[in-house]
Amino acid sequence: MTTALIGFAVLFALCFIGFRVGFATLIVGFVGFAMLRGFDASLAMVGQQVFHDSMNYNLSVIPLFILMGVFIVHARISQDLYDAAYAALGRFRGGLALATVLAAGGFSAVCGSTLATAATMAKVAMPPMRNYKYSDRLASGTIAAGGTLGIMIPPSVPLVIYGLIAEQDIGLLFIAGILPGLMLVILFLIAVGITVRRNPMAAPSAPPLEPARRKEAIRGTLPVLILFLVVLGGIYSGAFTATEAAGIGSFGAAVIAVMRGHLLTLGEWRDCLVDATTTTATIFIVLLGAIVFSQFINLSGMPYDLLDLVDEWELSPFQLVIFVCIIAILMGMVFEAIGILVLLVPVFLPALQINGIDMIWFGILVVLVSEIGLITPPIGMNVFVVKSVLPDVRLGAIFAGVLPYIFALVTGLILVLIIPQVATFLPGLMR
Repeated sequence: MTTALIGFAVLFALCFIGFRVGFATLIVGFVGFAMLRGFDASLAMVGQQVFHDSMNYNLSVIPLFILMGVFIVHARISQDLYDAAYAALGRFRGGLALATVLAAGGFSAVCGSTLATAATMAKVAMPPMRNYKYSDRLASGTIAAGGTLGIMIPPSVPLVIYGLIAEQDIGLLFIAGILPGLMLVILFLIAVGITVRRNPMAAPSAPPLEPARRKEAIRGTLPVLILFLVVLGGIYSGAFTATEAAGIGSFGAAVIAVMRGHLLTLGEWRDCLVDATTTTATIFIVLLGAIVFSQFINLSGMPYDLLDLVDEWELSPFQLVIFVCIIAILMGMVFEAIGILVLLVPVFLPALQINGIDMIWFGILVVLVSEIGLITPPIGMNVFVVKSVLPDVRLGAIFAGVLPYIFALVTGLILVLIIPQVATFLPGLMR
């Protein structure tokens, strides 16, 4: 285990000095494997792993769902989602913040990217909240936290990656994410309610949406709702696989964009394809680097040493899950969601499986923990995304604004821990 711990220490050091996670894991994995088996063996392993895994048909679900999200973003549907949410919740105090949470949940359901959700909602939701004198703390914190819903509500790229690493059915993982995702939306709405009750001046009253705009917004969101139901309904009914659902979702999103007057020129199509390709390449670099790193970790014997450690400490299956969640929360303060999954899951996978842990339930837990990391200091990826879109808002104000939502996420984590049926009920109906 000592060799593996040294490898992790070098990996953390490389990340802290500015290396991208994908390249850092690739370098450490290659060098570590070479130290244990020789340079030629390491070179052959890297070539074989990268070629084999990049040709994996199951990985095609990632670029397809990313393309679906890109088309939805280019369809400019976020404003309609926001206005429709405000039409439903605007009569309550803090209605604009409540609408931001609901719109973020709806947008993430068809986007699948937490960073894209946070960036988009910052552009859509911040101007009206500022117009009605909402505090920067409440407004920016709600936007940053709302973006975290993008990795729980399906389709979710982190759930896809977890399914590939843990060899779990991606369709079941998507279905498992529905109830926890809805639960988090409700907890976030409660967090807004408590915040504005304690400080009413943070959210002054705003006028209701005009009836004409309300009808227009609701009509604009119907195609997205239908697309979401088709994608998840098809998976749930068994009509098509997750990969086929991703293809159908991408096609449906393109049709919606064209119906809304977008994607009518080659330039727009090129921009969408370049955007999706760049995002896919970034994710694949992280994923392939982590696969090489996991080969080094497996060769070092660390997973099996952890099995012995679990036996020595006499940890129950539940205690083991708590232990892994604590490590994931600590990693979340440095790494983003995909980095946590690809580094943590392979190491603990044997111990989790031998202890009979439901890996669908655990997948929801580890993604939920990753959500906490997205808004937790010192990194908090979503906080920095919002800061980049809203440079005039103080970073400290955003971190202060996300505190109620961190408590909401921790509450959600506890509920999923003590009531596993929140994550396993719907998948259980499909098995």
